[in-house]
Amino acid sequence: MVGPNYTNISRVLSRIEEINRQMTPELFQPQPQTNNRFIDVMNDVTRANNNIPSRSAAGVTGRTNYTELKDIIDSCAEKYNIDSELIRAMIQVESGWDTGAVSNKGAQGLMQLMPRTAAMLGVNNPFDPAQNIEGGVRYISDLTDKYRGDIEKALAAYNAGPTRVDSGNIPEVSKRYVKNIMSIYRRLREMS
Repeated sequence: MVGPNYTNISRVLSRIEEINRQMTPELFQPQPQTNNRFIDVMNDVTRANNNIPSRSAAGVTGRTNYTELKDIIDSCAEKYNIDSELIRAMIQVESGWDTGAVSNKGAQGLMQLMPRTAAMLGVNNPFDPAQNIEGGVRYISDLTDKYRGDIEKALAAYNAGPTRVDSGNIPEVSKRYVKNIMSIYRRLREMS
């Protein structure tokens, strides 16, 4: 066979789509036909956000949603000049909106801050949504500045560390991480 095997690529993309549908079903619900007035679009977005299970409705300790954290996200977005949709996409991929999430490598909270990074950013309680989001947004803002506005490089550095990005040795898992976030980010921007 000459050229790349598109069957495997197609399977991977289908799996990513399936995971995104499971993690963010509100983005994939059929939208009612509207006359595309701004107010109608905003009402649709509000309804979609209100359909995300809340912490108490989900019955899962630590689960939250965008509606509950909107003020924190918007405040940090403005303070650090980062799109709120990017923050939402990062939280979705990093923790699935679980304030108590801990990765197998020890990253903690909504934006999955490593303990050392959290300490460097002044985050005393990484499981506190306000502190965690503030620290995570500050960090991605610093990385975006470091890479002169290149969001994809900044995201790769957020995931793999700036040393790996600077050396050009970005792991495949970090490349997939960036693609997943950028996919969700683009969809959220289209909705806003």
